[in-house]
Amino acid sequence: MRQAGNSLVELVVIVAVALGLALGIQAFLVKPYRIPSPSMVPTLDIGQRVLVNRIGARFGQPEVGEIVVFHPPTGADLPESEACARRNEEDEMCAEPTDERSETNFIKRVVAGPGDEVALKDGHVVLNGRRQEEPYIEPCAGAGDCDYPDPITIPEDHYFMLGDNRSSSKDSRFWGPVPEEWIIGGAFATYWPPQRIGLL
Repeated sequence: MRQAGNSLVELVVIVAVALGLALGIQAFLVKPYRIPSPSMVPTLDIGQRVLVNRIGARFGQPEVGEIVVFHPPTGADLPESEACARRNEEDEMCAEPTDERSETNFIKRVVAGPGDEVALKDGHVVLNGRRQEEPYIEPCAGAGDCDYPDPITIPEDHYFMLGDNRSSSKDSRFWGPVPEEWIIGGAFATYWPPQRIGLL
């Protein structure tokens, strides 16, 4: 009887430790994320699931080209967003977000970092005066949101985010660069659906 009792206690301890490790990994190291919108098509489809490296956000800086999960400014998820604190001209991209952070999670691609000058031509990023090669984007169809020829400068500790589906993405064009402290982590792999499993 004593041996059976010891085995049961041992099983409970093992299960508790395994659950604790799983929760700890999700809280501090890797977190799953479901794609909620078409803003990252064709790279990521609605319903596709990715893994996000949370520890990288604590010990490294995002790189241009990286796909990240982050908190946008409050109001960024509303149809008529008022999440832009400063727009230099009416027809320019937003140069500065509002101070308050939304609790919503967004996923976009980093296209510019601190000190960079960024503009948009035919949906393509022009970074520090050079049009970028972006084979992963969906061609831009909406004329008004595809061309912002006047560059804005990204503030210190901020990053400019765009969806790969340039004509169907609410992103930094409308609510500004994202403070580094609002970034949750980089998406590094997709695990669902099975036919899309792989590294990003």
